Amino acid sequence: MAQKRAVVRQSLPDVIVADLRNRILSGDLEEGTLIRQELLAEEYDVSRMPVREALKRLDSEGLVVFKNNRGATVTKHSLDEIAEIFDVRILLEMDLFQRSIPDMTETHFAECEAILAAMDASYREGNIADWGPLNAAYHGKLYEAAGRHLTEALLKRVTLQANRYVSMHIDKLNNRENASHDHHLLLELARQRDVPAATEQLKEHLINTKNQVIALVKQTRMA
Repeated sequence: MAQKRAVVRQSLPDVIVADLRNRILSGDLEEGTLIRQELLAEEYDVSRMPVREALKRLDSEGLVVFKNNRGATVTKHSLDEIAEIFDVRILLEMDLFQRSIPDMTETHFAECEAILAAMDASYREGNIADWGPLNAAYHGKLYEAAGRHLTEALLKRVTLQANRYVSMHIDKLNNRENASHDHHLLLELARQRDVPAATEQLKEHLINTKNQVIALVKQTRMA
């Protein structure tokens, strides 16, 4: 008898959620865009039920605002809200990084290097939709050794929100080289176990990203 293989089975809502999330994070679906259930069901060639479930999940992630019988709109944050998202992210990431560095192993470092290589490839190829998940994976791997799972869960939600604007920042400001430099430097400082320098570099990196993103969003909205 042939050996059975385990396969990942995805429900229709899972598939739709993943696709819509990528479209939002890549900017294909812009903030404030109205998403109608009936049109989405036609586009995906499904009934409205899985579309409705998908939109509810994205609402729980904060990526859309879902209203019964009215579809959904892609979430539009105020500038103050965007600043708050990044401020919370900075606090959480600095705490995790300083706790993680002393316990990072060679396995952690090697896995970080592999993600960085994939990120650099995504920069070269212009695959902006891939960059957000890779960026989250890289930072998550930097903090993994901290073992702070509750904080990681909080950060995951905040990072999902921030990645919408980070993707815009990388693409439109053409700042790939600076981002790559910062990420490689973070890993180098972590290898050296230089906690103060590493956390300060992380803070500077995130604040710089925050300021540039807010300036970009403000400019885009004024136009």
